[in-house]
Amino acid sequence: MNITRISVLFSVSLFALSLVGCTKSDDHDGAMEKGEHKESMDAGHDMKEHHDVHWSYEGDGAPGKWGSLKSEYATCDSGKSQSPIDISSASGTALAPLMVDYKPTAVNLVNNGHTIQQNYAPGSSITVDGKKFNLLQFHFHSPSEHTIDGKPANLVAHLVHKADDGQLGVIGVLFKKGTENPVVKTLWNDMPMEMKTEKMNDAAMINAADLLPSNLAYYNYSGSLTTPPCSEGVNWMVLTNQVEASEEQVAKFTGVFPLSVRPTQPLHDRMVKMSN
Repeated sequence: MNITRISVLFSVSLFALSLVGCTKSDDHDGAMEKGEHKESMDAGHDMKEHHDVHWSYEGDGAPGKWGSLKSEYATCDSGKSQSPIDISSASGTALAPLMVDYKPTAVNLVNNGHTIQQNYAPGSSITVDGKKFNLLQFHFHSPSEHTIDGKPANLVAHLVHKADDGQLGVIGVLFKKGTENPVVKTLWNDMPMEMKTEKMNDAAMINAADLLPSNLAYYNYSGSLTTPPCSEGVNWMVLTNQVEASEEQVAKFTGVFPLSVRPTQPLHDRMVKMSN
């Protein structure tokens, strides 16, 4: 056997031994790596699944699943003071009147993917039972989220306020189909149709006071946000008297947002009051 042949055989043997060593190492460490990798993949899948699913009104992000989408949304499932509710009984009482101090503001609309929201300039507020709530924004749902004796209104505006102590106070203005609403007309003229877009028009002024009926009688109860994270402790004031919006105005909103309503939630032991 010549020197060249011996050298080749020696090299092949070393290569084979190296393969055996690697295989044994893979069989030992690889079993752990595969197990850890599988757990990591499973965890990653769960994280990705929760990360990718955003709350919505249908499908994987529908209202019945909100509480499991994120830990921050757990109250949507576990809360006992959730909104909206069906208002089928209310005790008449001497509720404090709503004192409204709204100023005009420029149109500042946002299509946030769930509704059309009008952001309000600072300086407007309501005072109820001696507590002042500053108006932050108002937005719409169709049909209304709160129902009266099981029946929703055609449209609702939620006027969202915040007090200095952080408590939210929301006025619900119910709309029935009728004549064209001037405020809604101004807003819809600049409605941003695409998701995650906004439209500002400093030349177009509106006043939220013009959305309200002349009689500010209201239902009152302690509830929550009607969207995630469904935070509780919200002072709800749903006006008993409805205003009007045209069928075309309602249709324009539902044409952009066919679904925008959380189902009514159990009342549990809460009491709904109604101003006399």
